[in-house]
Amino acid sequence: MKRIGSLWLWLLMLALPACAQHRLPAEVTRELTQAGVPREAVSVLVTPLTSMPGEADAGPQPHPRLSYQADRPMHPASVIKLVTTYAALELLGPDFTWTNRVYVDGPVVDGVLQGDLVLRGSGDPKLVLERLDALLREVMARGVREVRGDILLDRGVFELPERDPGAFDDEPLRPYNAMPDGLLVNFKTLVFAFTPDPAAGLARVGSEPPIAGVAIPAAVPLAEGPCADWRGRLRADFADPGRVGFAGDYPAACGEQRWSVAYVAPGAYAARVVQAMWRAAGGRLGGQVREAPTPATARLWVSAPSLPLADIVADINKFSNNVMAQQLFLTLSSQERPPGSFAASRERLAHWWRERFGARAQPRLENGSGLSREERSSAAALTALLRRAAAGPQSAAFEQSLGLAGVDGTVARMRERQVAPEVLGNARLKTGSLRDVAAVAGYATGRSGRRYSLVALINHPNASAARPALDRLVEWVVRDQP
Repeated sequence: MKRIGSLWLWLLMLALPACAQHRLPAEVTRELTQAGVPREAVSVLVTPLTSMPGEADAGPQPHPRLSYQADRPMHPASVIKLVTTYAALELLGPDFTWTNRVYVDGPVVDGVLQGDLVLRGSGDPKLVLERLDALLREVMARGVREVRGDILLDRGVFELPERDPGAFDDEPLRPYNAMPDGLLVNFKTLVFAFTPDPAAGLARVGSEPPIAGVAIPAAVPLAEGPCADWRGRLRADFADPGRVGFAGDYPAACGEQRWSVAYVAPGAYAARVVQAMWRAAGGRLGGQVREAPTPATARLWVSAPSLPLADIVADINKFSNNVMAQQLFLTLSSQERPPGSFAASRERLAHWWRERFGARAQPRLENGSGLSREERSSAAALTALLRRAAAGPQSAAFEQSLGLAGVDGTVARMRERQVAPEVLGNARLKTGSLRDVAAVAGYATGRSGRRYSLVALINHPNASAARPALDRLVEWVVRDQP
């Protein structure tokens, strides 16, 4: 009976915006007009969570403060990560961890493994260099310093289709296009550091992680002139998996700079990095590093937990990390019935949504990150999620995963955009940006002390120019009256 009542209240809440349309605030309309975006391309819903400080929750069917086309399905861009992360917090719990395991297949005598070493991926979204290095050194500390056979990489926790990393926007070397992986090492990214050495007339080139079989120049010529388009001036060539080339020069005026690039052969990245890091840690290897399933005869040697889910969710939402979001989305199904897949995760999340919110206004997800042209949600659906999250046991982990306006995450730049001072520190938000999409969603506290959920979605070719309209909306929410 309680579930039926909750469903009825949810349906009633969704019905409210349809009969409570409002005009957009004048300052928002002005910015939309300046950006060349018609009001028909915008969907907004602002709803109170509380009344005044110390008063009761606004209840399951609050009257919206502002509703404009709130039931309209829109492309949400990265704001859809709110669905993925909150579903994961409910289904897995904030303390959930991925377990990274290393197996040995053969006897170990005097530090020598007479057989293969196996790294079995768990789908860990943040197996960065420091944690991989610690795992390999723990293998050595437990007594394996030489592998006479091969190092096997087991990616089988996920079942993934072949996909071109440049398929989304023809930018395969952009780190945000990194593809998910059962054994995702350091986001499959190379980071180059350029440091001017005026005395030598060079800019020193550093790189991480160590990567076997890839030649990287130690320096490039130093140039005079302003620091403008320094990446273009380097005339970089990343097309050869075995060699990085810089045919140009580097302006001394740029000082130290870093450049992150997705490795051109992502399928080979983990093998090359594991090989280099094993040897850098002092390990010896008789064979090669290759992909293979864990042999049935292998026995567990070392296991190590990942960071907890609450920390992973914070990275995903604050910094809008696409590949981490996809790893988490896939984990929703891999934890239920491995191997995880996008199709199985869509099914599990859809079932979760129906149980919590009913069938109406269910978001459409493809990979759970927003890096998709297929994903859709309405402002009303996202508002329902925000309200449930604010009132539920995972509220602290979820709200702290959102960027604090003007302080951190993708909304730190609101300070640079000179939003009203009262917004800074008074809103926790998730932004979304794609070609033709600009979005914001989260929570804000008004001058009155009332707390609000807010969702705004813009779908238009000029959406990127309309970001100031979203800033004005957040200001309007905060500038309520006591």
